[in-house]
Amino acid sequence: MSELEFSFEPEPVDVFLSGLKAGDRVSASQLLTLLEGENTETLEDALQTLETTGVSLDISDLPKTHGTGEAAPRLRQEEQLVSEGLDPKSLEENDPLRLYLEELAAVPAFGDEALLAARCAGNGGGEEQLVNLGLSRVIDLAGEYVGYGVLLMDLIQEGSLGLWQAVQSFSEGEYAAYRDWWIRFYLARAVLLQAHADGVGQKMRRAMEDYRQIDERLLFELGRNPTLEEIAEQLHMTPEETEAVRKMIDNARLVDRVNRPKEPENPQEAQAVEEDTALFQMRQRVGDLLSGLNQADARLLTLRFGLEGGKPLSPEETGKRMGLTPRQVVAREAAALRKLREG
Repeated sequence: MSELEFSFEPEPVDVFLSGLKAGDRVSASQLLTLLEGENTETLEDALQTLETTGVSLDISDLPKTHGTGEAAPRLRQEEQLVSEGLDPKSLEENDPLRLYLEELAAVPAFGDEALLAARCAGNGGGEEQLVNLGLSRVIDLAGEYVGYGVLLMDLIQEGSLGLWQAVQSFSEGEYAAYRDWWIRFYLARAVLLQAHADGVGQKMRRAMEDYRQIDERLLFELGRNPTLEEIAEQLHMTPEETEAVRKMIDNARLVDRVNRPKEPENPQEAQAVEEDTALFQMRQRVGDLLSGLNQADARLLTLRFGLEGGKPLSPEETGKRMGLTPRQVVAREAAALRKLREG
């Protein structure tokens, strides 16, 4: 290769984005995991690619947050406000959100959206009327994105931008679904940018590492796959929060599979990939088998056979860890194996 010839490996996020197509759905955790440590401009570029391609954004695996700054009390208030039906009268008279909602209620909104959309698509005018008809839908959808650290007025503004994009770009098909896609994309975009600014990607990375460590430790201690509740207790999280972390880990595995070269460069690498996959499958199978035993017998077999990557222990070593004599270990091992065979 000459001095002027260079070979660049594509960035993982570029590989990931290039494999997406219109109608696909990307989770927020996937993007934040891929873009951890990147600047906001890189995230905005990725979001622009998704928008252009027609890929939806799913924020359901992001942790709910009200932040810790000055906006935190307001964010909590707005979440409660939305849960109670978003009544403007429950806000102060000069509150910007109340003023906007009351102003919106006074805006004339009439006509058939489908007919108006068809007319706009044919350059027949009516864009402003179509926007006015859609603003109430922006309010409804914005309420679904409250609780992720973005103020409701900011969400409404972003959703309104999405509505305008829908009105401007609609050509044919079902307008209502098209409109909702654009509104939701801009709402999710606002949430994702805020999450990135708050360092949620780094926090998620730590949470996933803690989850994996606790999962492995409990598997060894219990001799079976731990339940979500058992992991949640160790993480000091609710089961719902722990389930969100588990989904993030699943999404991270998906990203790894997408970014992994289809054909490893050498036989050793190919073997390593196969062994990694086989080990994961074995772990799942062992966990399923041991779940049919009581906790003590499952742990005994785990220690004796070095299951899940551990070193096989002798009856003496196993007995020391479990408070049993070597003879008791051998007897319980035989009984446990017999039970597995019969099962």
